[in-house]
Amino acid sequence: MTPAPAAPAAPPARRRRLPLALALLTAATTALAGLAATADAAVPPPPSGWSLVWSDDFTGAAGTLPSASNWIIDTGTSYPGGPPNWGTGEIQTYTNSTANVSHDGAGNLRITPLRDGAGNWTSARIETVRSNFKAPAGGVLAIEGRLQMPNVTGAAASGYWPAFWALGSPYRGNYQNWPGIGEFDVMENVNGLNSVWGVLHCGVAPGGPCDEFNGIGASRACPGSTCQSAFHTYRFEWDASTSPQQLRWYVDGQLYHTVSQSRVGEPYWSQMTSHAGYFLLLNVAMGGAFPNGVAGSTTPTAATVPGRPMLVDYVAVYSRGGGSTPPPTTPPPTTPPPSGVRDAYATIQAESFNAQNGVIVEACSEGGQNIGALRNGDWVRFDNVEFGSGGPRDFVARVASGAAAGVSGLVEVRLDSPTGTTIGSFAIANTGGWQSWRSVPGNVSGVTGRRTVYLTFSSGQPNDFVNVNWFHFRR
Repeated sequence: MTPAPAAPAAPPARRRRLPLALALLTAATTALAGLAATADAAVPPPPSGWSLVWSDDFTGAAGTLPSASNWIIDTGTSYPGGPPNWGTGEIQTYTNSTANVSHDGAGNLRITPLRDGAGNWTSARIETVRSNFKAPAGGVLAIEGRLQMPNVTGAAASGYWPAFWALGSPYRGNYQNWPGIGEFDVMENVNGLNSVWGVLHCGVAPGGPCDEFNGIGASRACPGSTCQSAFHTYRFEWDASTSPQQLRWYVDGQLYHTVSQSRVGEPYWSQMTSHAGYFLLLNVAMGGAFPNGVAGSTTPTAATVPGRPMLVDYVAVYSRGGGSTPPPTTPPPTTPPPSGVRDAYATIQAESFNAQNGVIVEACSEGGQNIGALRNGDWVRFDNVEFGSGGPRDFVARVASGAAAGVSGLVEVRLDSPTGTTIGSFAIANTGGWQSWRSVPGNVSGVTGRRTVYLTFSSGQPNDFVNVNWFHFRR
């Protein structure tokens, strides 16, 4: 990683994950700044011309977890197969304990970092089930949150890294395609400084149009009360109604950072805007490249005080204008959350994997998307597949192949591991083209209950040999 700057004028170098910056709705939302004086404010109604796409007001009972229909709780120190320490060098372990993440009973969500007697840190990180937040064609998307950063400053705040941000949906299940899929850091802060950073990550790393691993960022002090002592409204806008398009960051209605489409350029702008959309994240990390870089030394330290929560009053997504209606209120069925339960006997879209190795997703001639470029050693993982008590007799996959003469391979079903015992398979060779689809069955040995299913691809040649659109099991 690149050395971080001596002063917090811009975010330091780091890998794949910097919390979101803030954006505001327009001048109409300036009036909302007055809400900062109260601890619990309702989600603001959309101003004229805007629509509320999605929100969470965190009104749950004290000591309860955030809504499972809205949020996925990340745990551990990385995504499965993803970069260690979440790609940023942060040192805590994320948990789903209500000690680390819970409603406070007063209309807020608390994310609280804790340290045990052995010096180990825990905290929490949540992300929206929905991953399709996107500016409508010719319109504007606004992502807004009202929150109070952990109320701790000075040496006691060393290593605190609260964040509110968004990642491009193709990151789910891949974890190696950052920063090309895009990252909007609506709000992040380190070491208890009275400053909010807003950052865009894009393109390639290192370098590229967003100067990775730094990103294109700006920062400023919170208006009026400090970021740590009071609630402030952080907002990010993606404006597709102008040409070139713009990304804008606000705090309490005050614009402090703008990035234009022309600054990013092609193909990078299209890479981060042409996919299905973004999912939102809230977390409090401890240590890592950003707080270390700003501090000029390793954080946290012995002087760091645990137990100071970030409080989130609400998160809301709004849209305005454009040639399409606001995104649907439920996530697309082809991209279920990592915690979703799948029916083994219903169609499972191949591109809805929870993790993958060596796989691309592309447009499918039969509609939607398929996975492709599948060759020896590649695999896709599908979590929480429910087979019930009876078990299937076989499975059917919708496949296509444009492989050269003499190139073929096996599509295999395995359980719990990409190297686990094969419970079913079929061979496939050229079907007449990479979008020339046919349904091919393969027998399956007995399996019951809820399992993790892998489709693996093996071949005696190194060439791509198959695409997959969907599959399902049959009783």
